[in-house]
Amino acid sequence: MRRTLHAIAAFEAIKGLSAFAAVIGVLDLMHHDVRHLAMELIGRFHLNPEAHYPSVLLHYASLLPGADLHSLFLLASGYIAVRLLESYGLWNDCAWGAWLGTLSGGIYIPLELNHLWHRPSLITGLVLAGNMFLVAFLTVQLWRRNHHGVIR
Repeated sequence: MRRTLHAIAAFEAIKGLSAFAAVIGVLDLMHHDVRHLAMELIGRFHLNPEAHYPSVLLHYASLLPGADLHSLFLLASGYIAVRLLESYGLWNDCAWGAWLGTLSGGIYIPLELNHLWHRPSLITGLVLAGNMFLVAFLTVQLWRRNHHGVIR
């Protein structure tokens, strides 16, 4: 069970560090013509700019210069802090880490169910199943702690 906790902790740390890298990337892109960069990328791969995914890329590239960076930074900072704090707590087998993981993972389940209902796919189903496993595993860990009187 300790290996599973460590695996979950490592996964959460990777999510937090990936979000951190994404924030740095977005901040770096703010000093460039993002739409032009997107067009170059689409051209380099000989994609049709009118196709679905290239057009989505162009749409969001157009939105980035007008984005509220302060709000984006605050949201991203909160997400990164929660992921890294959860990772630390799980790695050290702290009850608060399991609580944080259970709550932060459980928040996404209704959203993932809704997404699966409206856009069923194997990936969506796997993400939902993985998140449900994580929440169930951590809930069992918390129940065992409470049942055996272990508090950390």
